[in-house]
Amino acid sequence: MKLRIALVLFSFLIFSQNKKDELIYDIISNVSQERLKSDVQKLVDFGTRHTLSDTISKTRGIGAARRWIKNSFDLISEDCNNCLDVFFQKNYFEKNNLRLIKNVWINNVVAIQKGLKYPNRFIIMSGDIDSRVSDPNNYLSDSPGANDNASGMAGTIEAARILSKYKFDNSIIYVGLAGEEQGLYGGKGFAGYAKKNNWDIIGILNNDMIGNIEGTTGIVDSLSFRIFSEPVPANEEDRERYMRRFYGGEVDGNSRQLARFIYNSTKKYMPNLKPDLIYRLDRFGRGGHHRPFNELGFAGVRIMETNENYNRQHQDLRIEDGIKYGDVIEGVNFEYVQKLTSVNAINLALLASSPLPPKNLKIGGIVEPSVRFKWDNNNDDNIINYKVYWRKTSSPNWEFSKKINNVNEYTLEGIIIDNFLFSIVSVNKEGFESIYQFPSETYR
Repeated sequence: MKLRIALVLFSFLIFSQNKKDELIYDIISNVSQERLKSDVQKLVDFGTRHTLSDTISKTRGIGAARRWIKNSFDLISEDCNNCLDVFFQKNYFEKNNLRLIKNVWINNVVAIQKGLKYPNRFIIMSGDIDSRVSDPNNYLSDSPGANDNASGMAGTIEAARILSKYKFDNSIIYVGLAGEEQGLYGGKGFAGYAKKNNWDIIGILNNDMIGNIEGTTGIVDSLSFRIFSEPVPANEEDRERYMRRFYGGEVDGNSRQLARFIYNSTKKYMPNLKPDLIYRLDRFGRGGHHRPFNELGFAGVRIMETNENYNRQHQDLRIEDGIKYGDVIEGVNFEYVQKLTSVNAINLALLASSPLPPKNLKIGGIVEPSVRFKWDNNNDDNIINYKVYWRKTSSPNWEFSKKINNVNEYTLEGIIIDNFLFSIVSVNKEGFESIYQFPSETYR
């Protein structure tokens, strides 16, 4: 009898895993280069999308661009029986004589696909609407912004087209954020909106430049990409910082766990693509739209190309000493945009399908030949078991794992706590894993 039950359970798990893999590979196969190119071209055709550009014209400026993005989300929603809640989210910012030389309403374009089980849990994919040339305050000149960041915005729209065909436990937000080039204003406004509405945010995948494969140095690489993440939350408390000196976790904040999740899922489902974990909030001395979320304690990463071409970024359109400058569509590789859009789409699906992670995870094992864990029951009948991950303290990613039963206390025998770092995930009936949960407390 016990053997029969075990075989039934094993068969169910294999079936669930196959369904999960089938979903992910189906998503990858449906990302379209042609649609991505069409959307980038449409955004380029608005001439400029500078934050302070024309908002009245139907054919030029950021106003026309954001209305087109909203209409794109509306059409996607119509195609999925109004499954998306589409709206403008706006905030008013006054001029500051730096990069905001006049008062302006910053309008983000938001499309929310509500989850069936946890509608207030959100995984977010963002692209930037705006563009710029050499002078950050020049809002009149043509600024096509093909790679920076029509590529990320087109990827976000494409992800919405594909994932809106499916149902998920958690909610997905697809958003175009404005005002990035003037000071991350769109992200500030939307992160504040999320905080005000008490959203439970799993994380934000900020896509900023996902289409360039030829670096300024001439290196061409279409097989890798970067995931930037900060080490620990910017708003952590003094006690958390103090305790980490003794128990570790200097590189184990929520954004870093999100980055590792993306890394591991990409390695599994897109093995020909090499993700690089960059242990930095963003590029040296520069910023992106995930940062305002990080500043409020939300997990957030930047997904982008490996090789940047500085002749195409923030440049007036010109030819100088035989070198072409400017962010035009000819500099975008759409096979690469397709790959990075797929990375986003599968991780949105995996995290939108994920169960709640272990809550109030505690760790113990001081002067013991084993490691002990304890966490709260989360009363989710869809969770069937948990998995403990661990790695050497010098390793950037989780190296070892062990599946454990549906319990809320576990001892990992024969492992010395001093030599490793640990996390635990929840696993649901369909085989989807939660985000990695790093222990928040210790116990004896």
